[in-house]
Amino acid sequence: MRRIVGISGSIGNPSRTRALVENILIKTAQKTHSKYDLIDIAEIAVEVGSAISFDRIPAVVQEAYRKLYDADIIVIATPVYKASYTGLLKHFFDLIDPKRLTGKIAILAATGGSDQHALILESHLRPLASFFGLITVPTAIYARDSEFVDYQLNSDAISNRINSAVEQAAGLFPLEQPAALAA
Repeated sequence: MRRIVGISGSIGNPSRTRALVENILIKTAQKTHSKYDLIDIAEIAVEVGSAISFDRIPAVVQEAYRKLYDADIIVIATPVYKASYTGLLKHFFDLIDPKRLTGKIAILAATGGSDQHALILESHLRPLASFFGLITVPTAIYARDSEFVDYQLNSDAISNRINSAVEQAAGLFPLEQPAALAA
């Protein structure tokens, strides 16, 4: 079974970023007939923050990395803080073996207060994904805080962008052959 993993880089709870990731994960899983997992940085913030060397990574963070390494599609999303992604999301990626993500498909997303923050997708997240050898879909998803109601996405325009990104990811996602054809 193919796997999809989403990473919510928010350190708050509840989180619009997490809601956005969940929306993307559900639509991607439906389109590709896959299972998904969510890594919520807010839930493992203490453990991520305490990891200071490659040989002493807490078990919960190692489990998150295992999920990433096993994924076929990765959704990376962050709220925008001071024109960048969150520091704990950066630290989480700093401890990943760069070669372990090569060739995986990535959907990039971010949330923020105004349209000025949308450039983070191209100026920060796409280069980060490129460093790890991820294949990013062309459509990135940026949602303003005002496009959520009670931490739930409430925007047809953003839903349409999600659908576009999911279609692009599915187009890059090789379907598994039935066992009879694979033999």
